[in-house]
Amino acid sequence: MATVAVLGTGIMGAPMARNLAAGGFNVRAWNRTIDKAKPLADEGVTVCRSPRDAGDGADFVLTMLADVDAVTAAVTGDDGPFTATGSPVWLQMSTVGIDGTDRLASWAADRGVRFVDAPVLGTRQPAEKAALTVLASGADVLRERVQPVFDAIGSRTLWLGPTGQGSRLKLVVNSWVLALTSAAAEAVALAQGLGLDPQLFLDAIHGGPLDVQYAHVKGGAMIRGEFPPAFPLDGALKDARLIVEAATEAGVQARVAEAVAAHLQAAAEAGHGRDDMAAVWNVVRA
Repeated sequence: MATVAVLGTGIMGAPMARNLAAGGFNVRAWNRTIDKAKPLADEGVTVCRSPRDAGDGADFVLTMLADVDAVTAAVTGDDGPFTATGSPVWLQMSTVGIDGTDRLASWAADRGVRFVDAPVLGTRQPAEKAALTVLASGADVLRERVQPVFDAIGSRTLWLGPTGQGSRLKLVVNSWVLALTSAAAEAVALAQGLGLDPQLFLDAIHGGPLDVQYAHVKGGAMIRGEFPPAFPLDGALKDARLIVEAATEAGVQARVAEAVAAHLQAAAEAGHGRDDMAAVWNVVRA
C-alpha cells in the first residue's frame, strides 16, 4: 500500500485526501490549521502535526496549498516532508504560476527530489467526486509511477511534456474561466439594471451555440445572491494576478484579464474574499 502525504486540507486538499484513502492509499494529512484536517481521521486518514511527520517514509508528497509562499513554507523548512526518511515523489498540484513552479522545481532539483508539476482543473464538487482533470508535466519515467495517484483523485490526466507545461496550461484555462465568470456577472447585472428578470439571460442562451454550463452555475448563484465557496474569490484573484503576470512576460495584451483582476480586487476589498468567485457580481450589479 503506497503512502501519500497530503499537505493542505482546504476546499480541494481535503476531498483529494478522502478519495486517495478510498482508493486504497495510506494517506497522511497535514494542514497549517490542524483543526481543518482533524475530520479526515474519521475517514481513515492519519492527521499529522508537521510536514515532516506526514512525509516520513512516504512514497508521494502532494501539495495543495494556497500559493507559492504557502508551498515554500511547508516544504523547504527544517520540518519539511523531505527532511525525513525515504525519497518520495513530489506532486505539486497547487496553482503557483510559471515563476513559482520554476522556483519550486529548481529547489527540488538541487536536492534530488523527483518533481511533477500537476495542477488540476475543477473546484469543490469535482474534487469531491474524484472528477478533476490533472494537467501533469515532468519526467516521462515518472508517469507510470504517479498515475495511480492521479486516477484516485481525477477522471482524466493530460500529460503535457516537460515540467512547467502543466502550470502554463492551468493559467490559460483559468484565464477563460475567470473571464467567463466576470462576463456572466456583467450580463446578469445588466439584465437587472435594464429591469429584466436575469434568468431570461440564462434561458436565452440555454441549449444554443452560446450556451456554456459554467454560466448557469455561476449566473444562478449571482441571481440567488448565494456564494458558498467552490472557488474562493481570494484564490481567483491570486490566479488572475498570475495570469496577468504571465501574459506580460509573454508579450500578450491581456486587457480582459486585467479587467477581470480589477473586478476581483474590488470584490475582495468589499469583503467577499472568502465567498465563491461568483461574488464578483456584487461589484458590478446595478
